[in-house]
Amino acid sequence: MSRSPRMTRKFTSPRVELFVKALIAIVIALCAACIVPTACATDDEKPLRIFFIDVEGGQATLFVTPDGESMLIDTGWPDNNGRDANRIVAIAKQAGLSKINYVLITHYHMDHVGGVPQLVARIPVDTFIDHGENRETTDAPTEQGWRAYQELLATHKYKRLTVKPGDILPVLRMHATVISSDGSLLQSPLPGAGDPNPACQDSETRPADQTENARSLGIFINFGNLKILDLGDLTWDKEMQLTCPNNKLGKVDVYIVSHHGWVQSGSPALVHGIAPHVAVMDNGAKKGGSPSAWEIIRHSPHLEDIWQLHFSIEGGKDHNAPEEFIANPDGPDNAAYLQLNGNSDGSFSIFNSRTQKTKRYSH
Repeated sequence: MSRSPRMTRKFTSPRVELFVKALIAIVIALCAACIVPTACATDDEKPLRIFFIDVEGGQATLFVTPDGESMLIDTGWPDNNGRDANRIVAIAKQAGLSKINYVLITHYHMDHVGGVPQLVARIPVDTFIDHGENRETTDAPTEQGWRAYQELLATHKYKRLTVKPGDILPVLRMHATVISSDGSLLQSPLPGAGDPNPACQDSETRPADQTENARSLGIFINFGNLKILDLGDLTWDKEMQLTCPNNKLGKVDVYIVSHHGWVQSGSPALVHGIAPHVAVMDNGAKKGGSPSAWEIIRHSPHLEDIWQLHFSIEGGKDHNAPEEFIANPDGPDNAAYLQLNGNSDGSFSIFNSRTQKTKRYSH
């Protein structure tokens, strides 16, 4: 049966058409400006993937953008028959990578730079990013790691990018701002940050650290509305300068726990000031996860969960996350990893490869 003239005229009314066109224009504008998060993320949008790889208390965090570009933060330990390099390459291949575009070295301690020679022997690397020269010249293992890295760069097979606070890393689709580098810190607040930080009053003042830890290359990552902070092993004294009396960093969604959750880092000024929804700790069974540092994280406002790469023996039953949030619980080590999938609307999920379970978080 054909429609009546009245029905047809009502459906094609110019007034209705103008309203629909105006509504579409508004949605497009909001999406472009990312004012309405749900308008910015689509169901088929590819996430930012972050793999927290078990290198037994070192760091090796692999970022893979929606376009397939990759950045690895640190390379774990040397030796051990290439254990850490093998684990990194296995995850890289699982992520669909045939090379790593950028390897960021936070500082020159062995648990961060030590695995570089073994890594490049197993997978191509384009560019290294670092903070400059090694400053801890009196420590033999640190000098050893630095020399091995220098010998690699001297082959001229790799590009090198040395960065300073305020620089933006050249990783596509992942806006990464350098916060700390070679002992220098970001001087101006990030957009939306800079408010007074009441958590400063709960943080004691500590002497300046003289090691490479204080020179860590730290970055603040924006993926749309998702905010992630990784400061390497940046120490307590530097954290206080970044967040007191005013918090130059603002709030974050994901805090990659500084210094593996050890007592030299993770001040209330930083951890409570950034107020993360989730903290991910790249600790080992016998390295990191100190009870006092864990308690500071646990009491951070707005924290939902702590995820750990290992059960911390030092932490014991009272200072570890529930077992479902630990990749490698107490007992035999199976090199399980954690994977975070982040969306531009600020939501994200975390997958535990041991349990094969995923937990989702809204923004």
